Amino acid sequence: MSLKDILVHVDHSRSCKERISAALKLATLHDAHLTAVYVLTKPMIPGFIEAQLSQDVLQAQVNATKDAAKEIESLFKDMAAKTDVQTEWRCVEGDLVDQVMLHARYFDLTVLGQKDPEGDNVPGSEEMPDQILLRSGRPVLIIPYVGTFETIGQHIMTAWDGSRLAASAINEAIPLMKGAKKVEVLAVDPHKGEGSKSHGDIPSADMSLHLARHGIKAEADHLASGGLSAGDTLLSYAADNSIDLIVMGGYGHRRWREVVLGGVTRHMLQHMTVPVFMTH
Repeated sequence: MSLKDILVHVDHSRSCKERISAALKLATLHDAHLTAVYVLTKPMIPGFIEAQLSQDVLQAQVNATKDAAKEIESLFKDMAAKTDVQTEWRCVEGDLVDQVMLHARYFDLTVLGQKDPEGDNVPGSEEMPDQILLRSGRPVLIIPYVGTFETIGQHIMTAWDGSRLAASAINEAIPLMKGAKKVEVLAVDPHKGEGSKSHGDIPSADMSLHLARHGIKAEADHLASGGLSAGDTLLSYAADNSIDLIVMGGYGHRRWREVVLGGVTRHMLQHMTVPVFMTH
């Protein structure tokens, strides 16, 4: 697979500009087409209050939302004009999660923003980016809500635990790895695994060999958590080794009809300090 069709979700969050920048960098690197999608969501107004508002007031709210969308459209087009990337702008109405998830299924990769605890609580934002990761069926790249990222994918760390989701994430990320200067396949506490999740005598070696056959020079490594959580261990290693992209599987299961995130996935989504590529 190659990355030729990338989607970026845009909004009014403080991280949107950096998210657009990251998407443009990837599109430039892979000679890909980039589409931005902005979702016009209906304000959450209780029915008894909405019934008391005049049509002029309601229309003014709609117009204000559309004007806000035009601001982001101008930002996106101005940033894209400084590159050679072929782009498209889409402004759609509806439920935030449903619209982004629907669009994501038509693209090789969707660039999303980490949930910002201080961001605007627009309808559906509390389910982003979790639901897109777990339900779209496509890989996502999540950009932290703070920080700037000069490079993405020059020094990649893949989190390997022998699972189906980790294997899927690594294979989906091969197009990114082919352009990297360094790739590390990292297993945390590998000798604790059993059965299908065991790593063999040399942890990560077989996955590194698989990547080598794709022309990727990957280094196998492992480390003990030393009492830290797996999520903290990965983030600490990333900080100490100038990692600019983490690749990992996004874990989740259904409980009481709700999608529940796995512990490492939840921790990474809440505390990421570098962009994270995930699949589910």
